[in-house]
Amino acid sequence: MSLFKKIFSKEKKETLDKGLEKSKTSFFSKMSKAVAGKSKVDDEVLDDLEDVLVSSDVGVATTIKIINRIEDRVAKDKYLGTDELNQILREEIAGLLSETNSGNATDFTVPAKKPYVMMVVGVNGVGKTTTIGKLANQFKSRGLKVVLGAADTFRAAAIDQLQVWAERTDVPIIKQSMGSDPASVAFDTVQSAVKMDADVVLIDTAGRLHNKVNLMKELSKVKRVMQKVIPDAPHEVLLVLDGSTGQNAFEQAKQFTAATEVTSLAVTKLDGTAKGGVVIGISDQFQIPVKYIGVGERVEDLQVFNKFEFVDSFFK
Repeated sequence: MSLFKKIFSKEKKETLDKGLEKSKTSFFSKMSKAVAGKSKVDDEVLDDLEDVLVSSDVGVATTIKIINRIEDRVAKDKYLGTDELNQILREEIAGLLSETNSGNATDFTVPAKKPYVMMVVGVNGVGKTTTIGKLANQFKSRGLKVVLGAADTFRAAAIDQLQVWAERTDVPIIKQSMGSDPASVAFDTVQSAVKMDADVVLIDTAGRLHNKVNLMKELSKVKRVMQKVIPDAPHEVLLVLDGSTGQNAFEQAKQFTAATEVTSLAVTKLDGTAKGGVVIGISDQFQIPVKYIGVGERVEDLQVFNKFEFVDSFFK
């Protein structure tokens, strides 16, 4: 069975294709220059291809893996034409992601034991609160009872923004005043969610990276107090990264995975950037599944990530 068997709806696939348009155009413009006048994949073409991948924010470590795999193909097949390079890249990147990441993300299903608590982390400005709002909307549209917790108490704007999403999606929000203890908000949120017999709890958290020790202490405290109500909470820690920042997204992922146990990733703002290659690198380098990608402004443009559909759209 082909790795590229279509599993997305036509509309979702078209949205993904459109969302990756800038990244794809930039990548293939660089690729065309790299192979101009060449008919065979040789050392010079591979050197140029390495530059293309690194400059497309795939990341150095992942780029080296991809180049090594293509070198193996060249050695085995003796001759590879540059006209085959697009298909080879597509196959090798899909194969790499298939080996190094834990399967494709599946759409959300509520476990028998509820509420399911998702703690959302990430620096300010990455689209964290918007991602929470879009998830709340998507979950509610499936008939799930959702509760939001405004535990980013260090910015009044974060509380206000989450309040707007709560009103827009018509879901309850638990909040306190700016400057309140984030752990207290998280405690109130899960306690209220249990009383409401909610299915899903989405907890927003502060995203200050200037002091990793404080961040670690804060997130640990939030977890501890939630566990007084729900012993195994949070069930998921979703790290939101801004795809348009390229290599900075890698650095944020390193910082947050060092500060807390991140279990899933969301990469946002891919539609407005030529840095979509960052998803390939992040998928490969962090042994944490990319669960959602943002490819547009609409609520439904936050999509469940499928690596094969992503590669298919990127190399279409």
